[in-house]
Amino acid sequence: MKVKVTLETGGRRGKQVSVIKGITHNPQVIEQLVKKLKSQLGTGGTIKGKTIEIQGNHIPKIKLILEKEGYQVS
Repeated sequence: MKVKVTLETGGRRGKQVSVIKGITHNPQVIEQLVKKLKSQLGTGGTIKGKTIEIQGNHIPKIKLILEKEGYQVS
């Protein structure tokens, strides 16, 4: 599965958020993935629909974790 990881700051008072888009799994799988990312990165995060938001700029680390899980990251 191909996912896209981007960095956003708009509408967040200048705070950086790493956003993961393109995940088409069911909500339970997405929740497990968010829990894994938050614990390995030591930061907060949330799910908004089929989009995952992780607090801070963790794009290189997120890409490594997702690639180990079998995702194609762009």
